[in-house]
Amino acid sequence: MMDGEVLAILLLIAHGVLVILAAVVVSANRRPSAAIAWLLAVVFLPVLALVAFLLVGRTTLPPRRRADQAFVTARMRERVPSLAAVGHRDEWPDWLPGIVAMTERLGALPMVGGNTVDLIEDYIGSFDAMIAEIDRAQRFVHVEFYILVLDDTTRPFFDALARAAERGVDVRVLSDHLAGFMNPGRKATMRFLAAHRIHWHGMLPLRPLRGQWQRPDLRNHRKLVVVDGLVGFTGSQNLVDASYNKRKNLSRGLHWLELMVRIEGPAVRELDAVFVTDWFSESRELLPIDETPVTLGAAADGRRFDVQVLPSGPSFDAENNLKLFAALLHKAERRISITSPYFVPEESIMLALATAAARGVEVELFASEVGDQALVYHAQRSYYEALLRSGVRVYLYRSPTVLHSKHFSIDDDVAIIGSSNMDIRSFSLNMEVSVLVHGREAVDRLRAVEDHYRAQSSELSLTEWRARPVLGRIADNAARLTSALQ
Repeated sequence: MMDGEVLAILLLIAHGVLVILAAVVVSANRRPSAAIAWLLAVVFLPVLALVAFLLVGRTTLPPRRRADQAFVTARMRERVPSLAAVGHRDEWPDWLPGIVAMTERLGALPMVGGNTVDLIEDYIGSFDAMIAEIDRAQRFVHVEFYILVLDDTTRPFFDALARAAERGVDVRVLSDHLAGFMNPGRKATMRFLAAHRIHWHGMLPLRPLRGQWQRPDLRNHRKLVVVDGLVGFTGSQNLVDASYNKRKNLSRGLHWLELMVRIEGPAVRELDAVFVTDWFSESRELLPIDETPVTLGAAADGRRFDVQVLPSGPSFDAENNLKLFAALLHKAERRISITSPYFVPEESIMLALATAAARGVEVELFASEVGDQALVYHAQRSYYEALLRSGVRVYLYRSPTVLHSKHFSIDDDVAIIGSSNMDIRSFSLNMEVSVLVHGREAVDRLRAVEDHYRAQSSELSLTEWRARPVLGRIADNAARLTSALQ
């Protein structure tokens, strides 16, 4: 036998051993679809797959960060006021108490009543509303954004932070460490914060030499602002210009459409609890946790809503948002309306949507006609045919607007608004925050937003979609395969 043949046999044996080991390691605590995708990668591209798995194969945060989450979660559970502190329990659907109890077990934050909820669809108007509250701050301002950039659009917001700091208000800012390097303006942003003595930390930093390392694409995707524990904002919008200041976006005329929610009332302290957890994990400073009992009094009227905050992400043992979303979809009796710019769903979500449509529930999905991320854009397109066949109506918001809002409504009185996409990344890899709202008037307002989307969108038909070019189908299906590599 020649040396070349011996080498070939040895390589073949090594490849076989690698595949067997991968089958054992990869399949542990991983969805079958993800495990199969990894195994296919190992079979056809063993070296690249091995390197990729070492970099992004682990879907949990390091033990220290998980311990931080567990520590603060335990503190949250010590606070007693819970279901008794809601304003309209007699109006809840029969199934909602179980959903609320599950959500509290997952995130340790109770449903509380007596809240005002205002939706802000205008991009600049959202910043203006936050600035107005920051200028009224007396004790503290907590700011947390996945992307936080000083530019011409956001400068008034930064100036408001500076004014608050000059008044003696404690201003604390968190932004994702990696996202800061991926977007223009990082140095100017850091200089501004330092010059005005605004406390800042980068979330989930990647500094291997300092022992700060985790899977690079485990990111903190949350967006929230809390002022004095009295007023809070959260939703889909990052602190950056609507074009994200990127040349390719500017050349294509792309601009982002968002939805933020302004909350006033007891739920704001629950939103602040999410910030407290993230601040502790990055700074080692545990801020005070508001343990004041919730008193509703005359606030429990038809314009005040029951609200529950749910944090999720790889610092938790469970996929909190996935469990909540899937449970809600199965409870729908009349209507489901979903808005998700990156719709790459987990199997249980697809099954829930198909089952709902088969039960006669009206189901609709709003997504963007244009995409800013090629792989995600093509991956989500691969799901449209199955959705259309099951009876889901799909609307694509017309270019050049990127519909970046993240929310959905169930029947007439339950809605979710937050930072979480309806995709595998948001369920498993990103730290997100979602707000569960009960109240017919609040959902009516969200329906008006959905009506605006529908008026600005084109509805897909199954015939039209099946007639798309073959190359597009190939790109969609290939991208769908890569989305399972997690």
